Amino acid sequence: MSQDPYELLGVKRDASQKDIQSAFRKLAKKLHPDLNPGDRHAEERFKEISTAYEILSDEGKRGRFDRGEIDITGAERAQRSYYRDYASASGSESPYHNSAGFADFGDADNSFANFFSRRASGSRMRSQGQDRRFSMQVDFLEAINGTRTEIKLPDGPQLDVQIPPGTRDGQTLRLRGKGEPGIAGGPPGDALIEIRVNPHRFFTRDGDDIRLELPISLGEAVLGGKVRVPTPSGPVNLTLPPHSNTGKVLRLKGKGAATRGGGHGDVYVSLKIVLPDNPDERLASLMKEWEAAHPYDPRKNMEA
Repeated sequence: MSQDPYELLGVKRDASQKDIQSAFRKLAKKLHPDLNPGDRHAEERFKEISTAYEILSDEGKRGRFDRGEIDITGAERAQRSYYRDYASASGSESPYHNSAGFADFGDADNSFANFFSRRASGSRMRSQGQDRRFSMQVDFLEAINGTRTEIKLPDGPQLDVQIPPGTRDGQTLRLRGKGEPGIAGGPPGDALIEIRVNPHRFFTRDGDDIRLELPISLGEAVLGGKVRVPTPSGPVNLTLPPHSNTGKVLRLKGKGAATRGGGHGDVYVSLKIVLPDNPDERLASLMKEWEAAHPYDPRKNMEA
């Protein structure tokens, strides 16, 4: 084994504690014995980097090593017994026990810290299984109204998935305990399912609101009246005020997507006047007479 902890971790002598921690983390994820069962080389390398990290992660020990007062095992320079000195320095019978060092990984990487947390006996760890990630397509109205469906896993089994009302495109659902099995009796991981929502032919989502463009006839625009309007939860009646122009927006309160607070968004209806497909001579004649008697310029506000 190299007697230089800096060389073992692959860092410079003036490396910061953050650099040292990062280098150890990267190597430990590759070399830990529980990830490499039966690999003696990986086990020996893990012992080496653990020893190096034990020295360099402690400012006091690092300073003493740099001054030549102790060797890589933490022992005074006169002592050379690696296993005895390291066990004494770490307080463990295990040649690669270093539970204190893993506390440095902090809350931001709890899964890694927990993974390498070992029992005092040095036995194989008990840890949670890995999460499994999937994606699935759902129809627009299924996402808005909620539904129950199934997803078939690559290895054969099916998962029953509850799509909650108001689910958004890109939202990830967590099915607890449906991931990879745990290690040494640990709990299973979770299944994480990313939802992809198919577009609708006339509904669009805007936050918790739903928007749609509603075609109306010329007579409905001029005279007003009640019209039937589709919503995600079913059609409803909407009252058109007389003299409604294209682009006018009307609101159907509480007919949108479910919100996290327990309510619903709204549906916003944008009106669009649509003339008949076939030309109507009577309508054309009527409009000529009307325009002659009531001239106006709808584009007057667009003049430069």
